[in-house]
Amino acid sequence: MHVVFVEPSFPGNQVEFVRGLAEVGATVTGIGELPADALPDGIKRYLNGYEHVGSVCHEEEMLATMRRIQGRGWVDRLEATVEAHILPVARVREACKIPGTSVRTAFLCRDKPAMKEALREAGVSCARSAGVSSPEETRAFAERVGYPIILKPRSSAGAAGTYRVDNDDDLEAAIRECGIDRGAATAAEEFIEGHEAFYDTLTIDGRIAHEFISHYYPGVLEALRTRWISPYFLTTNRVEAESYDEVRAMGKRVIEVLGIETSATHMEWFFGPKGLKFSEIGCRPPGVGTWDLYTAANDMDLYREWASAIAHGRTASKPSRQYSTGIINLRPDRDGTITGYGGLEEIHARFGSNILDSHLPPPGTPTQPVEAGYMANAWIRMRHTDYDELRQILDAVGQTVKVFAR
Repeated sequence: MHVVFVEPSFPGNQVEFVRGLAEVGATVTGIGELPADALPDGIKRYLNGYEHVGSVCHEEEMLATMRRIQGRGWVDRLEATVEAHILPVARVREACKIPGTSVRTAFLCRDKPAMKEALREAGVSCARSAGVSSPEETRAFAERVGYPIILKPRSSAGAAGTYRVDNDDDLEAAIRECGIDRGAATAAEEFIEGHEAFYDTLTIDGRIAHEFISHYYPGVLEALRTRWISPYFLTTNRVEAESYDEVRAMGKRVIEVLGIETSATHMEWFFGPKGLKFSEIGCRPPGVGTWDLYTAANDMDLYREWASAIAHGRTASKPSRQYSTGIINLRPDRDGTITGYGGLEEIHARFGSNILDSHLPPPGTPTQPVEAGYMANAWIRMRHTDYDELRQILDAVGQTVKVFAR
């Protein structure tokens, strides 16, 4: 089995996918933007070949590179796991007649208005939405749906470039910020009140082989806009509980409608006064180390499970569901340079046995902005056998640990 893997060196956890492929017996060729002689030894050890390109999103260059690789021998799979790479790689894959995620599926998992239109037609409950590219279209959508609404790039991931709009003044400001007044293609959506969570899978030929459910506290938009909050998310070990039956059924239906075959998926959902609502899905793994949390929670190597699905069409183990795991983001009290920490000794004394690992940049480290995400600045990853206990522990960590800056 010869697998070509796109961009093995960035972000940092990409090496885990390459490792998984090598460990299940695949021959792995990498394509990436880092020169071959600059690849870390930890990546080189898993690769049988490597091609350097200027951009893995440049389709003509990628197609020429794949033709060159195919000219040397058979290629069974061409795989990418980063959101921005999924669609251009799908186009190259189809041009090279390599099995895998189709252009249709990749497009629907990337373009938010098209995604929701396809799912609404199939009976999946979604927020009202539309693609807009002019101030007039945006104002008409807001008038039709009513405030609040959400504006974000059609191909965004997570909360990147996302704005909540509560009134006419907010709308005009967001039109300028999003570039809609300059013709930028934007997704306009009804704001859905409720709890925000996600449902992740590993699918094989459209069948869900592994599934995981995680919860945000608070929701992503608030978490990435509010400095004083120490946001966290955690995965539950109660996935099979009856209370999640509707979520799991919706996820299965979404995968079916969008034609997702053998792939990781990451689906966001809301539950509130209007019931369960689909938010969006990516045809790729979740970010910010979420698979590391699933691995630690379930006594399994999820990267290797993914590799087995890609290379052999099967998985090798079952999740234990022994633990819930979570990550909490600890923000500096201001932008600048980190000067120190408070409360760490207390947290280690109370919850040291629950800590998986942590990242605590030393004094003198420049801070990163709040919107940089859950692994910006400082973070701690933890686990516990009981979901509710872990949530209380993460709350205590957020209330106790302080990151000082100047």
